Amino acid sequence: MDILLIGGGGREAALAWKLSQSTEIQTIWTTHENPGFPSNVKRLPEGDHVETAAKLGVGLIVVGPEGPLADGIVDRANIAGIPAFGPTRAAAQLEASKGFAKDFMVRHNIPTAAYGRFSDLQSALGSLVGPCVVKADGLAAGKGVLICQTKDEAADAVKHIFGGAFGHAGAEVVIEEMLEGPEVSVLALCDGERFLTLPPAQDHKRRFEGDTGPNTGGMGAFAPVDVPDGLIRLVGESVIAPTLRGMAEAGSPFSGVLYVGIMLTKNGPKVLEFNCRFGDPECQPIMTLIDEDLLPLLLSCATGSLREEPIAVKSGAACCVVMASAGYPGPIVKGVEIEGLEKTMEGVVVFQAGTKRASDLIVTNGGRVLGVTAVSEDIRGARDLAYSRVETIKFEGASWRNDIAWQAFKGD
Repeated sequence: MDILLIGGGGREAALAWKLSQSTEIQTIWTTHENPGFPSNVKRLPEGDHVETAAKLGVGLIVVGPEGPLADGIVDRANIAGIPAFGPTRAAAQLEASKGFAKDFMVRHNIPTAAYGRFSDLQSALGSLVGPCVVKADGLAAGKGVLICQTKDEAADAVKHIFGGAFGHAGAEVVIEEMLEGPEVSVLALCDGERFLTLPPAQDHKRRFEGDTGPNTGGMGAFAPVDVPDGLIRLVGESVIAPTLRGMAEAGSPFSGVLYVGIMLTKNGPKVLEFNCRFGDPECQPIMTLIDEDLLPLLLSCATGSLREEPIAVKSGAACCVVMASAGYPGPIVKGVEIEGLEKTMEGVVVFQAGTKRASDLIVTNGGRVLGVTAVSEDIRGARDLAYSRVETIKFEGASWRNDIAWQAFKGD
């Protein structure tokens, strides 16, 4: 069949790379240009994406970013009779509104941090008592979460959000207690009733080494994470299953991929956030570890026919190091030539995220430029291999964290 992939960043590059290996796919249509996409990927003709997909006879729409999900692209695909991998607009509120998600978790006894919701500045300021996490309610490209160690920092964060830093996404603010412990991302493929978990991953959101600096869309990730025995089963029973039941009872069954950000606190695992799509960059190492055709899995989620057998996963580990433009997550310079992409290294895939073609050159076109992803027999080997490849790629202002996967080695 032909499929349509919505999006053109690093996550979609990883999805396109994995899907292109399927013998059941003829053409992958995409909505965005990405010089790193495989050769069987073609740009969708201009026009409404769903209408055009219907005319082309597309058999599945795979939605990468959160924006189109929140805008209801799956609802429109359903009306057009095209299976779509991703939640409906109503179900995507689990990510599109942090306040909605927090209220949902409380109603369904899903463990999470204590919180408050505020729609005006003075009420929010009056609630501050000390260390906390301040979040813009809506979608903010992974940058709307501000970790505040003091009351003054929290006050500045609240003013920053209500001052318009994240546009409409900051019309409401959620203020949470600060949880402590290691983080893990548990992703599950869902068909509205059933789910299958993927290898647990860990993202590195903070810009600089030692987990310092501002939050970003993600500076790197690795999988699988060494988690306590029974954790994935516990998250499935206490978080994912009640989420699917609750959304179904509300008339908005959740299908697609449910991303659960978990903090492993001394009082047990608690949910930090829900995402309704593959994390970026967690998607990159996870895709390199899946050891079977991805298409039937995504199609069965879209058609409500997900199997019970676990997903086949390779032994070993994968590590993704993000190479970013100078200044990220602030203002950046685009159009910088990238050298070294034509080189190859066994066990490494370079997923292009913020790039574009300029004549016969590949140049930077975003904050997060590349996701250098390596697979090896263990996380140490994967990390070393990824950094070896990073050193062979050059562009002016290139920067990256040198401590991706550090928590896997903190006991050494």
